[in-house]
Amino acid sequence: MKFLSPSSLIKTLLILFLAGSVSAAKDPKFYIPEAPVIGAAAYIILDHNSGKVIAENNSDERRAPASLAKLMTSYVIFQRIKGEFISLDDEVKISEKAWKTGGSRSFIEVGKLIKLKDLLMGMIIQSGNDASVALAEHVAGSEGTFVLFMNEYALDLGMSNTNFENASGLPNDNQYTTANDMAILSSAIIREFPDYYKWYSQKEFTYNDIKQNNRNKLLWSDATVDGLKTGYTKKARYCLVTSANRVGMRLISVVLGSNSPTIRVSETQKLLDYGFRFFETQSINDISQQVPVFKSEKNTIKVGVIDSSHVTLPRNQFRHTTQTIHLYQKLVAPIELGDNVGELVLSFKDEVLARMPLVALEDAPESGFFARMVDSIKMLF
Repeated sequence: MKFLSPSSLIKTLLILFLAGSVSAAKDPKFYIPEAPVIGAAAYIILDHNSGKVIAENNSDERRAPASLAKLMTSYVIFQRIKGEFISLDDEVKISEKAWKTGGSRSFIEVGKLIKLKDLLMGMIIQSGNDASVALAEHVAGSEGTFVLFMNEYALDLGMSNTNFENASGLPNDNQYTTANDMAILSSAIIREFPDYYKWYSQKEFTYNDIKQNNRNKLLWSDATVDGLKTGYTKKARYCLVTSANRVGMRLISVVLGSNSPTIRVSETQKLLDYGFRFFETQSINDISQQVPVFKSEKNTIKVGVIDSSHVTLPRNQFRHTTQTIHLYQKLVAPIELGDNVGELVLSFKDEVLARMPLVALEDAPESGFFARMVDSIKMLF
């Protein structure tokens, strides 16, 4: 290991080539075609693990959510189950308000006791507005109070351009969201509630002897698609939020304001095919290195990236990248596991592609007095 200079705050400690050096004679080039033209008022497609936006248009434009609001309704329900305020086995009494709710329905009956899980299935798979209201009332006593939960969780998730006014997504002039915010919410559902997320891939659900199909037609035509939700109102037009898991990566697509159910499906398929064909996502959790540490019982400690770090790049570019570990300063004990000590810089040629926090992967306890004095002298030179 060689420092650039004794007084430099940033030390270049390591250059790793995952697939060997790239010679000047073998100069890889990566040309990515423009994203396809999409027939929608707004859209976005991003990688679930890295958060990388692959393509978007008007993704922060506020639009009516229609039944996409039910994604937040389900998220609130999942959170309340997690907190043990409610359970899937709860018996929910159906109010007259829930029973009378118009639009798409699960055909629940007023005064009847229905298991919470059945209402969830009716909302997620059948897009039942009546089931949405019944769930909201069970959780919060009234739909109005439930909306407070919806907006509070939206703020927590960073959905800065979203406001909910009801649990079903029925038209309301003050109810709006964006493609970007719906992608944030969808990613949170997938990440935080994998056991419940599987319900979004269920193709049909029968309640009260009435079988209804999931309105997400991509569940039939693309085996890699496993969620999430359709929506339609006259104001919102046809919307579709989708996630697919293919070739080792998960993408989330949001299409808002298409002109027909067929178009929202075809445009979503275009986005998914584009993302999977021309991009790849790689985990970099296994990149680590032993680096010197001063005034410690140890001579070196291992440093690396934290948590589940991923990067999305043009397909096949990752193996030609350089990963350089930089320390903010010389490491001096005591250092604890998890301490932020620098950054990992991912670059291609002279272009920096990503920067990720670098942490200590082990403790470095302080050495004795005389050993520290010796290291103090070493650090001067």
